[in-house]
Amino acid sequence: MLLLALSVAFALDDPDTWDLTHVFPTVEAWEAAIPEAEAAIDAVAACEGTLSQGAGQLASCADAYSDAQRQLGLLRVYAAQHSDADTRDDAWQQRRARVTHLQTTLGSAGAWFDPEVQALGDEVDGWLQASELAAHRYPIEAIRRRGDHTLSVDGERLLAQTSGPRWMPSQTYRTLTSAEMPWPTVTVDGEDVRLQPSAYGQLRSHPDRQVRREVFDAFFGTYADFEATIGSLLSTTVQGHWGVAQARGFDSSVDKALFDDFLPREVYDTLVAETRASRPTLHRYLELRGRLLGIDDLGYHDLYVPVVDSDQSFDLATSKELTWKSAKPLGKPYVKALKAGLEGGWMDVYPREGKVGGAYMTGGAFGVHPYVLLNHTDDWASATTLAHEMGHAMHTWLSQEAQPFPTAYYATFIAEIASTFNENLLLDYVLERAKTDDERLYYLGSRLETLRTTYFRQAMFAEFELMIHEAHEKGEPLTGPALTERYAQLLRDAHGHDEGIVTIRDVDALEWAFVPHFHYDFYVFQYATSLAASSLLSDRVLAKEEGALERYLELLSAGGGDDPHELLKRAGVDLSSPEPYRAIDRQMNEIMDEMERILDDR
Repeated sequence: MLLLALSVAFALDDPDTWDLTHVFPTVEAWEAAIPEAEAAIDAVAACEGTLSQGAGQLASCADAYSDAQRQLGLLRVYAAQHSDADTRDDAWQQRRARVTHLQTTLGSAGAWFDPEVQALGDEVDGWLQASELAAHRYPIEAIRRRGDHTLSVDGERLLAQTSGPRWMPSQTYRTLTSAEMPWPTVTVDGEDVRLQPSAYGQLRSHPDRQVRREVFDAFFGTYADFEATIGSLLSTTVQGHWGVAQARGFDSSVDKALFDDFLPREVYDTLVAETRASRPTLHRYLELRGRLLGIDDLGYHDLYVPVVDSDQSFDLATSKELTWKSAKPLGKPYVKALKAGLEGGWMDVYPREGKVGGAYMTGGAFGVHPYVLLNHTDDWASATTLAHEMGHAMHTWLSQEAQPFPTAYYATFIAEIASTFNENLLLDYVLERAKTDDERLYYLGSRLETLRTTYFRQAMFAEFELMIHEAHEKGEPLTGPALTERYAQLLRDAHGHDEGIVTIRDVDALEWAFVPHFHYDFYVFQYATSLAASSLLSDRVLAKEEGALERYLELLSAGGGDDPHELLKRAGVDLSSPEPYRAIDRQMNEIMDEMERILDDR
């Protein structure tokens, strides 16, 4: 079993905010690192035309490229985390933009690298056996495999120079929704609440149905006011994806995105097909939800309230304790590192004005530790989010402990497995300790919600993402209203609107504008595929199946050392086949069987 050499343990003045002095002690130190990064970029540029000198020179230049990327990662994390902590602070926005410029500069300075490696031909295959190239072996092999879709040096340089502008719609969207949109104020339980995203995330589960409806109307109504602007930003993102796909000789944007990680198209198509085929199971759950809530005319605004009431609070201390205790099946070294991360300045915990909404983990500070952004509101969703994001963090920690920089960063295709795995462990832990039928129904219902939101909902998002890219590729317009119309139809189909299962109102269809991941180039499908994989893997670990824990930890420590699809198959899951998705369907029906037995016995 992998042993963690835990080298980071810090005492904090404020344990609820991340400590960015672990990356740079001061802003002045960050500023002083800029010229060093610029020199590292120059070193990459100076290597152009020298790779044919032999394995040693190839190793030297690959090391130079990795060093520049590592330095920019540190600079980016320091600036980005400060910026996300308060998006209103223009100074940090400017520093973040400086790093984005440096990243574009590095891309341009190193645009020659892939074409030059490919020009070496088969000779480079022999060089890769040299010890000095060991850390770079898989990345260089991957470059060789991308030969048919690699441009000339000038072409690669042009794409690199335009990478910054292609990301600007996403950044503009984040700034607009985090710092500038005029979020409305709603009165809830006698108090005025500013309905920003973190408040929406909490109030959409309010026990009063009228409050939930008003929250949805006000929140998505605000997005409706900016429908054209947000639609224009997403359309620009989609155009950028298609432009790169065409430049690289792909038939579609999705093919290009999958090829980045050497994923078979069958993974995407099988997910969409299997989740569509499983809609009767989703509809069964939605009808059970209506039964539990006592609602005959279920609406979209009724899908987040817990199906069983619970007044239990999950404050930060409780959420931390549940996170590390539920992770005990992963072994003492894992738990030790996890506990150190929970107390070691890795997290910014609570929502506040100007802070980016949602939750995420970033592992860009190689050699330091991951950073986690939360918006903790002391409820069960917050507890599961903490376990989820710390799953990401531990995946990053394990990978960076085990791998050199060139192979330390795992593919997105694997990224969501560790996070949802830890959610599964958390659910298993609390279910084992549930003392009443109501408590058990509460947690079983929460599992069904995870399956709805992380599996069915994300698969629906994936279908929408595919739909809008294909529409653009056919020359169809993607205005804000057109996006809303397309999303509305998909939302109604998925939730049985015409069958009377869930009523989808026009305002609900603005949900697409609330999802930043649509800017991430076919990211969302991997939430659903990862949940399918993690469900199988966690079941095997919890059942103490021989070798299951070792295979899982090997997956987490493998980083980007091989094709992600192959790494996962080595761990025992093939996501190009229907079985993992059908296992989710079976699990969901088994949970509903148990819940209905409890209800029928009353």
